Amino acid sequence: MKTYDILGYSYSAIKLRKLRAALTTLGVIIGIAAIVALLSITQGLQVSITNDLNRGLSANTLIVVPGSNDLGGIGGGAGSGAGGGLGARSGSGSGLGLGSGAASSGFALYVNYTSEIDALSPEINSSTAVIERTGYVNADGLNSSVTIYGVDFSQYAQQYPTTFVAASGTVPTNPGNNDIVVGTRVSDPRENGTELFSAGDNVGIVWTNATTLPVANETYTAQVSGILQKVGGFGLAGPSDTGVYMPLSQAESFFGTNQCDMIIVQLKNSNNATITDVSKAITDYFGGQVTVISSTAVLSLLSTIFGTIQLFLGGIAAISLLVAGIGIMNIMIVSLIERTREIGILKALGMKSRTVLSIFLGESAIIGLIGAFAGILSGWILANVVAGLLGSGAFGGTGFKVTPLLTPEVFLGSLAFGIGISVIFALYPAWRASKLKPVEALRYE
Repeated sequence: MKTYDILGYSYSAIKLRKLRAALTTLGVIIGIAAIVALLSITQGLQVSITNDLNRGLSANTLIVVPGSNDLGGIGGGAGSGAGGGLGARSGSGSGLGLGSGAASSGFALYVNYTSEIDALSPEINSSTAVIERTGYVNADGLNSSVTIYGVDFSQYAQQYPTTFVAASGTVPTNPGNNDIVVGTRVSDPRENGTELFSAGDNVGIVWTNATTLPVANETYTAQVSGILQKVGGFGLAGPSDTGVYMPLSQAESFFGTNQCDMIIVQLKNSNNATITDVSKAITDYFGGQVTVISSTAVLSLLSTIFGTIQLFLGGIAAISLLVAGIGIMNIMIVSLIERTREIGILKALGMKSRTVLSIFLGESAIIGLIGAFAGILSGWILANVVAGLLGSGAFGGTGFKVTPLLTPEVFLGSLAFGIGISVIFALYPAWRASKLKPVEALRYE
């Protein structure tokens, strides 16, 4: 028989047993839907976080923080010896806590180390120190918790030209001591257009000084020179929507220190070789007492983590497909028993064993094909429903926007997996059917 005739015969057999075939197909649909939904949401989440990180990172920057990397983590490139964890930061700063071990080693970075770093390699364009503390902005009697950064406005704007940009007001290149720039959520914490203050207004900057006893709140009045455009997502060292930026000299005076929490190094390019060489030069210069973190390494680590998560979730979802496969095997064996005399008649009329085998495999392939397509559609719908609930904050919190992503690899892989599982589990019943002897089959009651 021709392939078309075999598939037609297989489809006719399925139509004669609609309910049984529907229940068998449902098992495939559930398994494929679970795979597609989980992987679509995971890949969408990866793209969303990666885009947010890209907005807060600059590919040609390195972040130098005090503390050696004893536990491994985010490195500055192969052979650099400079890794980093997202661990505890020395000093009283806050934020992501880049680096580790500074407190135990006693090593500290100072603002004037930037000139020494600049001289380490011709591949270094510039470096700037960052002093970071947790504090408050007082506007109209309302206190908002913020992270306060002391930076060189001119160099910082050069390192982050797409995110350290004012949506209202200006980012002064030569600011006065009382000039500050704030993130969009500092002036509009609820992100609903209700601003606590605008560019040009005066606000109070409050920092709790716990380095002396008794603990005291240090306060000064600053003028908001500019409000940054929305950055979104996560900021590893770049501009943040909840950050307040003051001139570095004012931060040294206000916080009473010339120690910095990190030094951001801008390279002339983002080649891996450059990142590796400069990272090693910085680490060696400070005798291994610093951790050098590269933006590209952070993104690479993120991709590796999400790849592992996708593999894990896909494996869990695939278990349900194995259950569906067992159901297909069961239904095929039952079908074989019911159709024993039919098979005997066909073989007595001259049908070859391989044709009988093809008919049974064709039935399973059609079930797998229908189940895979229906499962992909159901999984995509389910992924969008879950993403909508996540964005609305239905599971708690303020919500996190995720756009499910159905890649061609997931689509084709799910399709092939659904058909493959169906055919594999139908091999034994199909083989048994093909081996039936016509005389014995015709005598079967």
